[in-house]
Amino acid sequence: MRMTPETTRPAVPEKVTLDGLEEKWAAVWESAGTYAFDRTRPRAEVYAIDTPPPTVSGSLHVGHVFSYTHTDTIARYQRMRGKAVFYPIGWDDNGLPTERRVQNFFGVRCDPSVAYDPAFEPPDKPGKTQVSVSRRNFIELCERLTAVDEKAFEEMWRRVGLSVDWTHLYSTISDRSRAASQRAFLRNLARGEAYLSEAPTLWDVTFRTAVAQAELENRDHPGAFHRIAFHHASGDLFVETTRPELLPACVALVAHPDDERFKPLFGTTATSPLFGVEIPIRAHRLADPEKGSGLVMVCTFGDTTDVLWWRELDLPIRPVIGWDGRLVATPPPGVPASPYDELAGKTVHSAKERVVELLRASGELDGEPRPVVRPVSFYEKGSKPLEIVTTRQWYLRNGGRDAALRERFLERGRELAWHPGFMRSRYENWVEGLAGDWLVSRQRFFGVPIPVWYPLDAAGEPDHERPIVPGEELLPVDPSSDVPPGYSEEQRGKPEGFAGDPDIFDTWATSSLTPQIAGGWETDPDLFGRVFPYDLRPQGHDIIRTWLFSTVVRADLEHGTLPWTDVALSGWILDPDRKKMSKSVGNVVTPIGLLHEYGSDAVRYWAASGRPGTDTAFDTGQIKVGRRLALKILNASRFVLALEGPAGATPLTELDRSLLENLAEVVGEATEAFESYDYTRALDRTERFFWQFCDDYLELVKQRAYAEGELAESARGTLRTALSVLLRLFAPFLPYATEEVWSWHGEGSVHRAPWPEAAELPVTGAGSGTLAPTAEALRQIRKAKSKAQLSMKAPVALVRITGTGAERAGAAAADLRAAGNIGDLVFEESEGELSVEVTLA
Repeated sequence: MRMTPETTRPAVPEKVTLDGLEEKWAAVWESAGTYAFDRTRPRAEVYAIDTPPPTVSGSLHVGHVFSYTHTDTIARYQRMRGKAVFYPIGWDDNGLPTERRVQNFFGVRCDPSVAYDPAFEPPDKPGKTQVSVSRRNFIELCERLTAVDEKAFEEMWRRVGLSVDWTHLYSTISDRSRAASQRAFLRNLARGEAYLSEAPTLWDVTFRTAVAQAELENRDHPGAFHRIAFHHASGDLFVETTRPELLPACVALVAHPDDERFKPLFGTTATSPLFGVEIPIRAHRLADPEKGSGLVMVCTFGDTTDVLWWRELDLPIRPVIGWDGRLVATPPPGVPASPYDELAGKTVHSAKERVVELLRASGELDGEPRPVVRPVSFYEKGSKPLEIVTTRQWYLRNGGRDAALRERFLERGRELAWHPGFMRSRYENWVEGLAGDWLVSRQRFFGVPIPVWYPLDAAGEPDHERPIVPGEELLPVDPSSDVPPGYSEEQRGKPEGFAGDPDIFDTWATSSLTPQIAGGWETDPDLFGRVFPYDLRPQGHDIIRTWLFSTVVRADLEHGTLPWTDVALSGWILDPDRKKMSKSVGNVVTPIGLLHEYGSDAVRYWAASGRPGTDTAFDTGQIKVGRRLALKILNASRFVLALEGPAGATPLTELDRSLLENLAEVVGEATEAFESYDYTRALDRTERFFWQFCDDYLELVKQRAYAEGELAESARGTLRTALSVLLRLFAPFLPYATEEVWSWHGEGSVHRAPWPEAAELPVTGAGSGTLAPTAEALRQIRKAKSKAQLSMKAPVALVRITGTGAERAGAAAADLRAAGNIGDLVFEESEGELSVEVTLA
């Protein structure tokens, strides 16, 4: 190989610094369109990424920087491989987190019964009591605050160095997103995949909204078992329950069909304590003979098992818990008014206390309550245990009640390429454990409205069996303010008129369509055809059950395909106590201070050091290592590029050839790692070589590089070739430092330069192996000088190198002698480990 001579000295600064590189290069990249997507390229030349839209509800934390950096390294690698990278970004700005932030920030709460005030302005200083505002006013405040948050988020991502194409920015509450979400739903409805049903629903009493299975979170919760007596002709039957307040909702007693204690009782009835209601005794396989008394009280509804028993045993329904978490005003059918009237309107906690008092007074409480801590279902953003109430909700079929559909989605999971591979089991476990279809409606305010109206009968009651839907050309619509086809506004809420569906979609019902929204589904067919199905979905492993699975469901139902070919999972960030960083826990670290103190490259280095799918501890020590590396790249590059004189000679010295052959191996390993989405291995291999390059090779050839002649040209050419390759290998991880160095000597941007290939380097096969033993000899010489507390420039009288590799080191004798200031240098090849004997002058 012959290197191109360079006789012009590069524009290298006299002093290097990392400070200010973010502002400098972010502006250059934006003005030059460095990361712009080339939509003229055919699909085969495109690499499309379905980027997670972060929730805009406050501030980003260091966990976001962690996972988004992983994606960015892959995007940068693919761009350097010659792909046109479609790398959009969006904001997930609808849903409960935004509502809560708006309530707290402005001191307001939404009340749909309040009239719209076009001149409304929130209080300057929110008080303890929140001001009630109309739904429309509330939504306007949501939009106002999210616009501010989104601007801050964009500034943060630009500083981190995400190579996204900002011209493809979207938000999940925009007209485009709302239209896409409503369009997909209407098509689901037309195909029978979406349906309206009145059924037991997981309900958060604080936020007064339905909760989907994917949003559940089990938490240890204190309670107590109460042993209470039901009365039977054969004697009292005892049940142990943690929810005595649900006695008026009891509809059956259940035991295992093989439990000999209760076999004679199946088909008979018992009367409930306090209320005296006839309760049937039934058999079911899910009753555990070893748990409590073996006899279980079935109530409508205490938990999801109650729902299953109610459905499979065809039991009546006696609901007592209202949407507000209090016992309803009137007793359910068949339950006497007394003593129910003592419970009506009470909270669950107060009702429980009163029932226990009544049971104790009647003698139907056997012993005292036995304290227990057990897992209880919560809404992941809620603070009170979930209740189950009967509501009318919209559902989307996801295989939870259809074995064939469930298997279809399991097969989709098998078609995906998972990185790391073991994460597929989490997907399969979730799909196999589905207990029902996907509940997609929410009783909230800021989100995508469900695009449905209902005709009202002569009594003004809605006919939910005949929903009115808009044409797709009208989307997006808001049924609370828009009028359905064939009606006028004057008919809203009037007999023989119409009523709009008051609910919005679950935020995942829109986020599950990010590939369609970002790709211009039905609005930009040319773009959609170039990017869909996408190549990559990067995300956290904790939302496999929500975002990943729901996106697979929507793509399969609408397009009959997967939404992407590959999935790359990031782990969590852990605090020093090995706990997951979370805003709700209050242990998060915000990144802005870190980015300013250490620089973006340093923070990115720490992030990229976290292996795919692996939880990683937050560590400023690792960030400091990243800053040291970035600074070393600047300094080493400055040395190499400041060398004057021509570069390139044939043949190369053995030492130079050895370095480049080793570098060719690194290129191969880093490329292989990136192809398997293992960015951490690519960084690790590149970094290890770089330090060997600086500490060993550069020190060995420094004096030769300053000289003249072919040997000097070989050194300078090797240094510049290696630097060019190393800058490109580091570019996905440390975009600012590498771009800065590239600007000193290269054309264009390093991030548009081709990814290095072994063909650029003089690869001969096994390699001469000169560098390793020579570097080891130099290390031993330095060690001896250091031990003797001598300068590294101190002379050495004699160095004797023996063992395997001694002869190969001999090929670099001149460089070793100069680097170590050595007088006599002896090489003796023999069996055994390399040994270096140093005699100081």
